[in-house]
Amino acid sequence: MKVIEYNRIGNPAEVLEVKEIASRAPGEGEIRVKVLATPIHPSNLLQISGQYGTRPSFPASPGAEGVGEVAEVGAGVGHLQVGQKVLLTGVGGTWREEITAPAQSFIPIPNGDVEQLSMAVVNPLTAHMLLAGIKDLQEGDWIIQSAANSAVGEYLIQLAAQRGIKTINVVRRQSLETRLRELGADVVLTDGPDLAAQAKAATGGAGLVLGVDSVGGETFARMLQSLSQGASLVSYGVLSMQQPALDLASVIFNDVKVQGFWLAKWFETATPEETKAAFGAIIPLIASGAISSAIDSRFKFEDIAAAVERAAAPSRDGKVLLMP
Repeated sequence: MKVIEYNRIGNPAEVLEVKEIASRAPGEGEIRVKVLATPIHPSNLLQISGQYGTRPSFPASPGAEGVGEVAEVGAGVGHLQVGQKVLLTGVGGTWREEITAPAQSFIPIPNGDVEQLSMAVVNPLTAHMLLAGIKDLQEGDWIIQSAANSAVGEYLIQLAAQRGIKTINVVRRQSLETRLRELGADVVLTDGPDLAAQAKAATGGAGLVLGVDSVGGETFARMLQSLSQGASLVSYGVLSMQQPALDLASVIFNDVKVQGFWLAKWFETATPEETKAAFGAIIPLIASGAISSAIDSRFKFEDIAAAVERAAAPSRDGKVLLMP
């Protein structure tokens, strides 16, 4: 079977290789799964290029999620059957044709769009936790987010709209407004020096109780200045690759709480009940088509160099998927 690997840090288009390795039959308590679709996330590219918070052991196979079909069931496995679709959540290295691992590493899923379900973990679960795990948000509350046209941003818009939470969505290009409003965005603003003033005016006097930032740099500072007394600002990325300028006056005198969020760390500390509840909130919405994410393009494993170049392109409009 084919597997995508790398043995050194560097440009993903240059260091990633497609290799042939032997398929492994499942042992007791294991299943063998044929991978149907797996996405390329910015975090994958950052880790391969050495710009992420953790470094892998080599040889490393990227990929954090996807959808597969059970191809073979080992002894002692009774809750999964051949032909059943599963999420690739508890296994690393999903950029491969097959995965053999303990059956409890996979989550059975209902029928639905395989491509949408292949993106069901990292981005929608992050959006869900940013809405549900930072502040006790109520219907009618206002929040502000940067990089609103990102995958997490679009999921957050859809989830917030379902709960009656109003969103101010910050982007770099106003041409993105039409799509975001179709998803349920209440306000779309272009980032700039007057962002805080625009955001405060857009709410009609209502305070912004939560800010969600994945850009960093000056955008982080502007969002901090836009928040109301006692609000929270959570950072889950630094797309600008610039350290945020922290306005301590806003933190101190407005009692704004600043914190980070990393889904991998949440998985480490969440209880089984919390994990089950989070997936239970998200998977049915994706399977039913109630929430979705744009797909830019699809690539075969053999075209991995072109795939990662497209995933890193500023003109990309949606997620890039690998289809073994």
